[in-house]
Amino acid sequence: MSKPDPQHVVVVGAGIVGVSAAIWLLRKGVDVTIVDAQAPGSEKAASFGNAGILAACSVAPVTAPGMVRKSPKMLLDPNFPLFLRWSYLPRLAPWLLKYLSNANDNDTRRIARGIAPITYDSMEQHRALTKGTAAAQWLTSSDYSFVYPNRAAFEADQYTWMLRKSAGFEPELIEGSAVREFEPNLSPDLKLLAVMRDHGYIRDPGSYIAALARAAEDLGAKFLKADVSDFTFEDGRVSAVVTRDETLSCSHVILAAGVWSGALAKKLGLSVPLETERGYHIEFSAPVNGPRTPLMLTTGKFVATPMENGLRCAGIVEFGGLQAGSSKAPLALLRRKVKESFPAFSFEGEKPWLGHRPAPSDSLPLIGEINNTGIIAGFGHHHIGLTAGPKTGRILAGIVTGQWENIDLAAYDPMRFQTHFQNRIPARRDNHQAKKGA
Repeated sequence: MSKPDPQHVVVVGAGIVGVSAAIWLLRKGVDVTIVDAQAPGSEKAASFGNAGILAACSVAPVTAPGMVRKSPKMLLDPNFPLFLRWSYLPRLAPWLLKYLSNANDNDTRRIARGIAPITYDSMEQHRALTKGTAAAQWLTSSDYSFVYPNRAAFEADQYTWMLRKSAGFEPELIEGSAVREFEPNLSPDLKLLAVMRDHGYIRDPGSYIAALARAAEDLGAKFLKADVSDFTFEDGRVSAVVTRDETLSCSHVILAAGVWSGALAKKLGLSVPLETERGYHIEFSAPVNGPRTPLMLTTGKFVATPMENGLRCAGIVEFGGLQAGSSKAPLALLRRKVKESFPAFSFEGEKPWLGHRPAPSDSLPLIGEINNTGIIAGFGHHHIGLTAGPKTGRILAGIVTGQWENIDLAAYDPMRFQTHFQNRIPARRDNHQAKKGA
């Protein structure tokens, strides 16, 4: 149990995890300040740019058996949605080796077992989070279908479906002419749908996060637009969060800054193998002849979601770090795959986007207290941030208040990467005062 009792909690990060944690804490009567360099729902945040799917069934990590053998071909194939800026490879290599070490049956099953508890009840968790708020208007129940060219392609994907079945998810198969009845605008080359019932999506993720932030503000949350630079400690526990312009006293910190959390964790002596997975989407305005429901197109590895402002197509992956701008090739491939999947598709305009998914080397988020410091990790959700955000936020609030959720957090232990932990926190330390006196 985290000590002392919460008096003022600073949440670092205004994405889906941070805002969810803030709402659950506020509902428990805890004073909360949210700090982020970007406004909630900003286009620069990972929570803004995603397919919007509340993918309860998404328990399978990318690192499946056989990935090591297939990776070179994937990277060299211009029609495969995986890209690498080769100049970034030397920096990526240490993380990549750890990542690929999980591409075996035992680790894949272990990771899937870890993901399932925070995704399986996604719709229920989002409904609970948004109850009584304006954010609820963006939450939409729907089917979520995986599109295959034929049954052989579906059966070739049985390892992944086995993992989903183990988590309690089995699809309803639709084949032949029935596919066109279900989704009239799909290419005739796509002849099988694996339909997941009882799923849902967010019709505008940016507006959803902004609405949740307003709900938090209505409950009493304070917002500070700033970059966090450090923490202050007393007797080994966090006592303040330091920004460029001010210092915020606190009893606890929730670290939910996505891929930017890694640098802050290093200040605590915690080295997390965390990489940015550069994700792309294109939102097509005034779409005609697109899908009626959210679809995962397995032939292009992208998701097409009908949203408030158009059709959003998302799913291309690139490794290239935080600093480089967007690349042309991933967007060109996405446009081509959209056209192949929906031959009669047309639109008035398009808006491309690039963002950064926080990818730990074992594909599991970090959820839990860091070395009894009062700093609670809540980051590293890879592809499941929007799906698992509300439940993660509830778990984080429970850790802070000592009102534990009925879930085993061992798989998400933020200390799991440390074979030898170098604690950089003296018994007493006040970084801010030290800097002022320097």
